[in-house]
Amino acid sequence: MRIDVVVFDGVDDLDVTGPFGTWSMARRIGTDVTVRLVALDPAAPVTTIGGLRLAPVEAWAPERADVVFVPGGGFGSTGAGVAAELDSGRIAAALRQAVRPDLVLSSVCTGAMLLAAAGVLAGRPCTTHHRAVEALARAGGKPVDARVVDDGDVVTSAGITSGIDLALWLLERFCGAEVATRVAEGLEYERQGEVWQS
Repeated sequence: MRIDVVVFDGVDDLDVTGPFGTWSMARRIGTDVTVRLVALDPAAPVTTIGGLRLAPVEAWAPERADVVFVPGGGFGSTGAGVAAELDSGRIAAALRQAVRPDLVLSSVCTGAMLLAAAGVLAGRPCTTHHRAVEALARAGGKPVDARVVDDGDVVTSAGITSGIDLALWLLERFCGAEVATRVAEGLEYERQGEVWQS
């Protein structure tokens, strides 16, 4: 399973590093999971909302991925983060063009707003950070009160640390419950909340 994590200036640190570390550990225990950071412009430096510089960042190539994961961050701010990416429309347009039957689009936190802007959440069950639920509903999603919402080719998770639960859920879905359990134990992470499935 190949997972591409979309990064951009102002992305939330833990939205990226929690799931990335989870999937990386799956690789270290012998699965075929690969994970990489990708950006529409990989030559430009990417700095998280907390000031962490992300590198190396590779070129956007969703046609080679099984899962494209969109983190959130900076939804209520200006100049960087999800708000800036919504204004530019570039990531939303790229996500819209990436849609294909065998691709799973996923998000944590306000990354769901970028999926909504791409049109992939229209009328569909989804979730986001609790402070953005009303905005997600206005954007066309059907928010569900769950930590992870699996609607087949779209899987969303609530705020920040729930990205680890989403990462473990996708490991369970693609690689089996034993792999997800081993990774959770390796992380010393206790899975939380419900996974809502359509």
